[in-house]
Amino acid sequence: MSRYSSLKQFIAGAKEVFVKGPVALIFIEDDVEIGTTVRHHIDCGFKHVIAMMPDAFDLPTDLVDIVHRVSYDLTCDGTLEEAVNQVVAAAPDIWFYYCYNAEYLFYPFCETRSVGEMIGFNAEERRASVMTYVVDLYADDLETFPNAVSLEHAHMDRSGYYALARMKPGTTWPEERQLDFFGGLRWRYEEHVTEASRKIDRVALFKSQKGLQLRANHTFNVPEYNTYACEWHHNLSAAIMSFRTAKALKRNPGSSFDIQTFKWHNSAPFEWHSRQLLDLGLMEPGQWF
Repeated sequence: MSRYSSLKQFIAGAKEVFVKGPVALIFIEDDVEIGTTVRHHIDCGFKHVIAMMPDAFDLPTDLVDIVHRVSYDLTCDGTLEEAVNQVVAAAPDIWFYYCYNAEYLFYPFCETRSVGEMIGFNAEERRASVMTYVVDLYADDLETFPNAVSLEHAHMDRSGYYALARMKPGTTWPEERQLDFFGGLRWRYEEHVTEASRKIDRVALFKSQKGLQLRANHTFNVPEYNTYACEWHHNLSAAIMSFRTAKALKRNPGSSFDIQTFKWHNSAPFEWHSRQLLDLGLMEPGQWF
């Protein structure tokens, strides 16, 4: 595939990407698990995978010819939303997905069904978005894995997740079918996490449309996109298994020395299978059987 020197050049030159989705936008912040992240999402069945990454990082050689690489710097606040919104404006009516490196999408029955099949069912339900929950992963031994990342020894919290009503701005009235979800490392170590970064819900799978804007809190300016269910029944949801919080907590000097291990009595090995997440209630199939 092609390599682009800027987002502007990509939007102007990669017209074939915007013909048919789903399209995965992977934002690469560091050099951790770049290859596994990209390969995982290729295996999910995304029509195109876009690696938004600094020039300083290397893309594994086996991926160079199958991934669109775009030079992009994520060090400034708001750069992810800016990129997503520019792509959305250039390509209406396309299903998109976004995540960071060392994050892995899981959805019901993903071992035998493609992401395109899931989106097709969701579209039949007249839904233009899929709610995803970011479930924190962490290595079981921080002495062996000081950056908290190990796919072979990945653990997760099997409980401790909860939701609160999302209030309409400036009121005490809740938004319809919208909740703020919390849990995982951002809940257990909330003293080290800014309030704006504590919730774990993310509308990461969505269909673009004219005027759609991603906001800094991982919600959109169209309220229906932010709902976890339609008016008549629950819809399917998905999980993004993420080392991102664990990495940050161990990289940040303010928290790193306070944390000797992320394991606690509710830790469990992650089995890298959707059945585990369904059994724990961290995603649901809705009416998709």
